[in-house]
Amino acid sequence: MNTTLQTWLRASALVGTLAIASAANAATPVPEGPLVTTEWLANNLDNDKIRVIEVSVNPGVYERGHIPGAVNFSWHTDLNDTVRRDIVSKENFEKLLSQSGVGNDTTVVLYGDTNNWFAAWGAWVFDIYGVKNVKLLDGGRVKWEAESRALNNRVPEYGKTSYTVSGINTNLRARLSDTLAAAEGTSDAKLVDIRSADEYSGKIFAPAGVQELAIRAGHVPGAVNVPWGQAVNKDGTFKSAEELKKIYGAVGLDGSKPIITYCRIGERSSHTWFALSKILGYNVKNYDGSWTEYGNAVGVPVSNPSGTVWAAK
Repeated sequence: MNTTLQTWLRASALVGTLAIASAANAATPVPEGPLVTTEWLANNLDNDKIRVIEVSVNPGVYERGHIPGAVNFSWHTDLNDTVRRDIVSKENFEKLLSQSGVGNDTTVVLYGDTNNWFAAWGAWVFDIYGVKNVKLLDGGRVKWEAESRALNNRVPEYGKTSYTVSGINTNLRARLSDTLAAAEGTSDAKLVDIRSADEYSGKIFAPAGVQELAIRAGHVPGAVNVPWGQAVNKDGTFKSAEELKKIYGAVGLDGSKPIITYCRIGERSSHTWFALSKILGYNVKNYDGSWTEYGNAVGVPVSNPSGTVWAAK
């Protein structure tokens, strides 16, 4: 074999090897279903059709370090109305997505701190406003950091889009009237209280240190108690669909009737809404007014097994 032919063969082999390596490192298709893994996201951070959005509640978390390329949405000021108690308006939501470079063909991956509670709230708001191709990073910030994956503190800049909401799905949101109807048996909706057992029983009004309080303790009559943490594994990832069906089925939540989830301010119940609605496919509304609205409402029925009585200090 002459030298020229040998050189050509070696070059061809090198090109083939590089092509194989490039293919192995190429972006992989977006998984079916509502979740993506940390491994998949780490391998797809350079995909310009994917927009990673952090929704955290603790100040400074995003600024100290976030998933490379992630945009920051503040739960307090971006996904909620800052004057009245309500979710972000349609107009401000459109502006938010447009400024973040989200288009109709963009896959959005949400993640956040505090067990992904507020990222799940984000997924709920995105669903209300009809955004397609929305995923939740399974395990959120906690799992990403536990695996020592890349973080940086650079704020990305993306070209603006003109995102327009095509429709609003109000059926994903329960109001006080919906919850009261379920409590009084005038609707067939099933209520699930995802707070701790002590909150549910009325032993405590709210977790220690929180600012949003109700002056009555207990739960909505007829509600079953499935604390949100029963839906996740030790690493914060959701349990399998089969496991979730058993957990919720044990208290009569099998998808045969509409379900209303609630907690204290609607963030933990968003997490359970995600499990029941997105993973199991049940018909679920999230009651974002939750106990801070219901427990402060005048004249509504309350179940308080512990008999705790509120007293001003």
